Amino acid sequence: MKDAIEKSLGAHVAHTARLHRARAAQLLRDLGLFPGQERVLQLLATNSRMSMGDLAGALKVRPPTISKTIGRLAAQGLVVRLGSENDARVVDVMLTEPGEERAALILGIWGQIEDEMTDGLDGKDRRRLRKLLRRATRNLTEAVGAEMLEIEPSDDDEDA
Repeated sequence: MKDAIEKSLGAHVAHTARLHRARAAQLLRDLGLFPGQERVLQLLATNSRMSMGDLAGALKVRPPTISKTIGRLAAQGLVVRLGSENDARVVDVMLTEPGEERAALILGIWGQIEDEMTDGLDGKDRRRLRKLLRRATRNLTEAVGAEMLEIEPSDDDEDA
């Protein structure tokens, strides 16, 4: 018999999030990536060149975390670090050609995961689910406070 927590909406959301991350890890592994790294590549594909600080802010992680992630992506030849055009103290990052190719493949992976996750839901149900999850996110953001939203683990699975 299931207890109240096991039957709660929060337990289902948390379990779904864990499964989503596990599925992403499976598919990203084929690209030589770890969960979290794909978000960096996508941000750079959209913005072409960003400072390390801007990347950390956009991903809601601390600067040391983004530095570690960029180091790993640079070692794979997917990104390059450049001096900032405006401030010598700032380091900018941009995708290399192989990084751009990986970023394009990531869109397909995210589409595949979303299709798997929402199999059996029609377009109206998918839109409603997105809307409800955005509302839940806003509610919890207000409850937690924006300063508490630093989401850390990105590619730490690589160390395991």
